[in-house]
Amino acid sequence: MKEKMKKGDHVLFYHSNCKVPGIAGIAEIDKEGYPDFTAFDPSHPYYDPKSVESTPIWFMVDVKFVSRLPSFVPLKLLQNLVNGKVSPPDYLTSKDLQAIKDMPLLNRGRLSVQPVSVEAFEVVRNLGVNGGWPSVEIKAARSSSKVTTHEPAQSDGTSPDDPQSSKRKAPARETPARRSKRSKK
Repeated sequence: MKEKMKKGDHVLFYHSNCKVPGIAGIAEIDKEGYPDFTAFDPSHPYYDPKSVESTPIWFMVDVKFVSRLPSFVPLKLLQNLVNGKVSPPDYLTSKDLQAIKDMPLLNRGRLSVQPVSVEAFEVVRNLGVNGGWPSVEIKAARSSSKVTTHEPAQSDGTSPDDPQSSKRKAPARETPARRSKRSKK
């Protein structure tokens, strides 16, 4: 994967280790793959004695924030859309649903870095920007709590039912973030 990720490529920012996994935003590759220096540090949790600077095994990329999606797109929503358990919003076509169905996320959900087709990227971005799916109760993993998805955000990216929504603003600056999961060569 590291050879395929190029500076400027957009990526979906996915929350995986949480009660309700899903896509929360858009990021961009800021620095292409390079050796993961944490693998060389014996005091670091990601230390790997088999990885040495002359022949690294682990690589990472740097990403930077592009935007937060006004509507969080839960994994369960994507699964329910392709399984027909929930009606898709009017703006999704059968081709869009097929693009979601073909995503490795729905087929091999344990990978930390996955390719996403241009079509699937646009469908997920549209879901996150336009919202509009009916309220869907989504059970949190390993918990009895539920999350209800909401209606589309306003043009300023805030929720229409939030009385203080006009006070919320997107982050003023882009900040680089190092991907916490590592990809193997």
